[in-house]
Amino acid sequence: IRTSRENPTKSPEKMAHVIRALSELKVRYLVTIGGDDTAYTSSQVEKEAKGKIAVCHVPKTIDNDLPLPPGIPTFGYETARELGTKLVENLMEDAKTAARWYFVIAMGRSAGHLALGMGTGAGATMALIPEELGKTYSLRKVLNILEGAIIKRLSMGKDHGVAVIAEGVAARLDPQEFSFVKDAPRDEHGNIRLAEIPFGTILKDEVTKDLKEMGIKITIVAKDIGYELRCNPPTAFDRQYTRNLGYSAARFLLDGGSGAMILFKDGKTTPIPFADLMDPKTGKTRIRTVDIHSEIYQTARRYMIRLNPDDLKGDALKRLADTAKMSPDEFKKRFGEF
Repeated sequence: IRTSRENPTKSPEKMAHVIRALSELKVRYLVTIGGDDTAYTSSQVEKEAKGKIAVCHVPKTIDNDLPLPPGIPTFGYETARELGTKLVENLMEDAKTAARWYFVIAMGRSAGHLALGMGTGAGATMALIPEELGKTYSLRKVLNILEGAIIKRLSMGKDHGVAVIAEGVAARLDPQEFSFVKDAPRDEHGNIRLAEIPFGTILKDEVTKDLKEMGIKITIVAKDIGYELRCNPPTAFDRQYTRNLGYSAARFLLDGGSGAMILFKDGKTTPIPFADLMDPKTGKTRIRTVDIHSEIYQTARRYMIRLNPDDLKGDALKRLADTAKMSPDEFKKRFGEF
């Protein structure tokens, strides 16, 4: 089948061409497969077809960010997470053997589901996702989190670790501070091509420089884990899930349905109307982000080796400050923001 990043919603002419082509091919039923951009395009095709073509969408993205109910993944996510977890496990072993840190940049343009899933699945030292940082933030905030984790590990006698970082962290950096965010190339849907930003290298260089100024010598390797996750043979879960979605989509259309995304939950098909997928502010598909107040995230966070408020008290603070060759007050001032 292959894939396309073309965006027919960019102009009335392009959309008219799509409708005309489908009509000439005598297409009566259309099932679109993809993420938030494809879901939006699907809704517009259904609208412009004016009943001549029945359209539905099935949720496919390794980002897991389509607006499905909590606990219901998009197909492809579990397969990507499985491979990503294995790759992170391998890097953890290498980090331990070679006494180094890895900064792993994982796919996830708008949400941190994949980075968090890979990190917790592998038991990585930590994961960092944009949802926990705010709408816009400075690079210093990101650096402090990473440096704090490294210092904490060193204070525990561990000179190695793996931090899994969602690529979407780069997208929310203050554009006034970093022109690469503002000037970054974009795809046909207006999304920043995050894979073309050397974010891991930027983090590695800045953290290495900061730690060197503290007298800490550490080896950090930047590693992107991205496109290869989309090409892994599907897990048993995704094989069964896609059969259910495909069958449900065909049955929905043949039974007279149209204009919805297929939801398969509790063994039943529950189509979600396209209108319910849209964000009223943007007019585009809503993005499901990681709920940082959920027990799933809170559990994951507790298992990470990162600075927390309890670290800035008593003996723990003194141990960290000594590792960073700072006074306790200096350490609190530098790393006290959570």
